Amino acid sequence: MNARPIPSDASLRVTEIFRSLQGEADSVGWPTVFVRLTGCPLRCRYCDTTYAFEGGRRMSIPEILDEVRRHPVRHVTVTGGEPLAQKACLPLLSALCDAGYRVSLETGGALPLAGVDPRVVKVVDLKTPGSGEVERNRYCNLEHMGPDDQIKFVICDRADYEWARERMEEYEIPEICQVLMSPAWGELEPRELAEWMLADGLDARLQIQLHKLLWGDVPGR
Repeated sequence: MNARPIPSDASLRVTEIFRSLQGEADSVGWPTVFVRLTGCPLRCRYCDTTYAFEGGRRMSIPEILDEVRRHPVRHVTVTGGEPLAQKACLPLLSALCDAGYRVSLETGGALPLAGVDPRVVKVVDLKTPGSGEVERNRYCNLEHMGPDDQIKFVICDRADYEWARERMEEYEIPEICQVLMSPAWGELEPRELAEWMLADGLDARLQIQLHKLLWGDVPGR
């Protein structure tokens, strides 16, 4: 695919750009550069990146690319906050793909996915009742997802688990993309969630936040 021109006026508010190990999704464990964009329209009860709600510094897409190139990695994740809340996120994603990176997008799923570059792996956090933002889910986004993409459920308790299982069946999500189940950090023991999944033969993968196991709840790791 030919590189797309970068809009001359495209810039974004960026909270941080850092290198770490990918802690979630199907690229877990890979050295990855994270581009954390500023701002989010949601207020999930268990959010661990509230420091990204405000502030940040304005950067052009070439400036972001220059910063990413400082790190010897193949994988780049654009996250937030909610990255799709900034319109220039879309050309940023395409520019990263054009530069040869394996790009993933971490999004809450409350905003449209239709304009996301098809080369980007989409990791969509479908909000459970325990998040406090369940009414914001856009199920029509499933139309723009495929086998390489992932729906993630953050599970706070048994009620969240049952709700997630029902949504999987209602929308036939395992037929569309991968399904990830993640215990809410500090709220649900991973073993308990694993036992529920095994008992039900659930067509989903358990994920535990690797970066938190390694470094704890430290921003920028």
